[in-house]
Amino acid sequence: MITVIAEARKQNRAALDERAGKELLAAYGVAVPRSVVVPGVAEVAAALGKLNLPVVVKVMSPDILHKSEARAVRLNITSSEELAMACEEILANARAYKKDARIEGFLVEEMAPAGQEIVVGGVRDPQFGPLVMVGLGGIFVEVLADVSFRICPITRRDAGEMLDELKGAALLRGARGRKPVSRTAIVDVLLKVGGEGGLLMTHAQDIAEADINPVVVSEHGAVAVDARFVLAKSGG
Repeated sequence: MITVIAEARKQNRAALDERAGKELLAAYGVAVPRSVVVPGVAEVAAALGKLNLPVVVKVMSPDILHKSEARAVRLNITSSEELAMACEEILANARAYKKDARIEGFLVEEMAPAGQEIVVGGVRDPQFGPLVMVGLGGIFVEVLADVSFRICPITRRDAGEMLDELKGAALLRGARGRKPVSRTAIVDVLLKVGGEGGLLMTHAQDIAEADINPVVVSEHGAVAVDARFVLAKSGG
């Protein structure tokens, strides 16, 4: 069986597309939303028969890694008419963002349950090898750089210490009237990504950068809503 990484290399891609990235995560036990890929606007309505509403739709293009920046994502879609209109709009936005972008279709997926957004990532350091990272989403990453790193492979204790190091750790425990989220679910995701036998260790020669953002964590579990994997050159 050809792995998603081998298939991406066969197609001379520098990164996995979102669906392939989520297939890779799912293979390591990380929960991802149910999804359907459709080739064009005419086919999107059929996707709703396979998914629970509301849904998200995103453009699929190897030339657009940051879909939000390109305004090529729409959330909370509840009907086939709304979905078709959203696809037309994000297609136009994608073309405006990058005129010659290759458009391969649309990814339609179920909305994740509400929860706290976190970021899980990784990078291959020339000296230390794979590193895994965790941080809180939104302003905590973008402005405060509230993240914690460890050299892989990490243990369950390492993962817990990473969470405790975050400046916004109190939010995970339910600060300011929020419900506490599942610490166990976050630790499990970190281990599946950066633990012994985890994704970053197994594919150390192939993955230059991982960005799983956001992972939405509730009191019941964690779901990886978006994923981006940049491939190392020549697998080495």
